[in-house]
Amino acid sequence: MIWVKKLNKWYGKAHVLRNLSLEVREGEIFGLLGPNGAGKTTLIKVLTGQTHATGFVRVAGLNPLKNPVEVRKLVGIVPEEESVPNYLTVEEYLHFVAKVRNLESEEVEKTIKIFELEGERDKVCRDLSKGTKQRLMLAASLIHSPPLLFLDEPFINLDPLYQRKMRELIEDYVAKGNTVFMATHILEIARRMCDRVGIIKNGRIVRIIEDLDNLEKEFLREFSHA
Repeated sequence: MIWVKKLNKWYGKAHVLRNLSLEVREGEIFGLLGPNGAGKTTLIKVLTGQTHATGFVRVAGLNPLKNPVEVRKLVGIVPEEESVPNYLTVEEYLHFVAKVRNLESEEVEKTIKIFELEGERDKVCRDLSKGTKQRLMLAASLIHSPPLLFLDEPFINLDPLYQRKMRELIEDYVAKGNTVFMATHILEIARRMCDRVGIIKNGRIVRIIEDLDNLEKEFLREFSHA
């Protein structure tokens, strides 16, 4: 589903991604684990055509470096920072997303029901709780049933109840054969949810871990001499 070879990204003199190579299988939850500043968000932006880089990149068979709009049509994205418009209601925002995605209004109603937003539909987004905003962003990212979902720190600042709900929604999505690429720095979330985890350090994937029972030990080993 994702194939990257010798990817490099510079911001001025800062070499953020360094000859990074990675493969993500179809139908898995792949976790990208690393500390703040390791390059997680930058990699997601490259994979989703939001910023340019050099190297070989394929996302669902498409090249986001040359066809960024086509990639964004195909995938769902939940960014780390809240991106819901404060002046729209929940229902208005989902109708806006549906219109952009060329979907019928029936998809909005179905999405509101799936994500249990019936009681929030008339609330202005600025008045929503942190957890509800996160759930709304996930709903908006999945309204067009994409085969691939990108999540950037989706559980940060969420209480345990909202974390559990988010996990259930994501796991149900993957159970239907879809793929998730999730960046996080929370070890327990990665261990509980992911099929495989890639550790990113200084802009490189330094290890792919499949035995997640030892994830904490392997992660700390990589950074113990940092």
